[in-house]
Amino acid sequence: MRSIRNPACDNRDRMEKPVPSKFPRVSVVMAVRNDATHIEATLNAVLGQDYPGEIEVVVADGRSTDGTSAILLRRAAKEPRLRVVDNPDQSAAAGLNRAIASSKGAVVVRCDGHSELSSDYVRLAVEILGQTGAANVGGRQFAKGTTFLERAVAIAMTTPFGVGNARFRYSSVPGPTDTVYLGTFPRDVLEEVGGFDTDLLRNQDYELNYRLRRAGRIVWFDPRLRVTYRPRSSLGALWRQYLDYGRWKRVMLMRNPGSLVARQTAPPLLVIGLILSALAGVIGIPFWWLVPASYATFLGIATITVSIHRRDGAVCLLPIVIPTMHLAWGTGFLLLRTRR
Repeated sequence: MRSIRNPACDNRDRMEKPVPSKFPRVSVVMAVRNDATHIEATLNAVLGQDYPGEIEVVVADGRSTDGTSAILLRRAAKEPRLRVVDNPDQSAAAGLNRAIASSKGAVVVRCDGHSELSSDYVRLAVEILGQTGAANVGGRQFAKGTTFLERAVAIAMTTPFGVGNARFRYSSVPGPTDTVYLGTFPRDVLEEVGGFDTDLLRNQDYELNYRLRRAGRIVWFDPRLRVTYRPRSSLGALWRQYLDYGRWKRVMLMRNPGSLVARQTAPPLLVIGLILSALAGVIGIPFWWLVPASYATFLGIATITVSIHRRDGAVCLLPIVIPTMHLAWGTGFLLLRTRR
């Protein structure tokens, strides 16, 4: 795992230590690659914060090929608070560490290219850090789609039927938790634990939060911290996203078996159950249909339940979207090899 320290200069001279100020200097860090569709809205939200203190924005660009780099450079030429750094590794963890090493704020706020922070996000996050003494604070991920399929994916990502008991997806109750979306950290805490693990292409946020909790620190969830997230726009992209989630969750759990929580066992058990059911059906074992029938019933109950609370025609796609998420995650978790 690489350090987030910048070897090009002395940290003691460069780095601003946390100070007893109500509004310390804040560094918003991002690692992006090929996010041309959403990066303008993301930057507008970050640069439009109502935070009374000083904010800098450092974006690590993973050598994008879709025009993201040109957008970033054009905005940086006009906005002195924005700086772009190169991320030749192209992974999120490496980019975040490079952005952090190039920043100077006492507080580090993570953002990404598919997200839009609410206008009070930074101010509230800094206040909650001070009130709780937490090592990381984060809030609700409000998935929001524009197309019919994107709206269905957004609904699936914000219901327990789709994502289990991951609090940052739907909870309205603040308190300690296992992980949060994105996150806001005191810089000295990130330096202390070594930043993000660059060996992980996915799940690096959960792994960092696990290390923080294992070190006796608190990870705090507060639903007032709102982040709009733009979901994938096709079933193929959604499948690849969740396949990678499952793959890298397995790698992370192999290194840190104590981090396992119950919700993470459901997708691989579902995949195993469906495979065994298919084999049982082929060789004529009675009641082979129990697992697929039970899962189909689950999907029906989920669709009906969600439709009561969400008046959106996209709910009708949940019987397709939820299995895509579950089966991709479970398949990725069970794959023997993890590609980089």
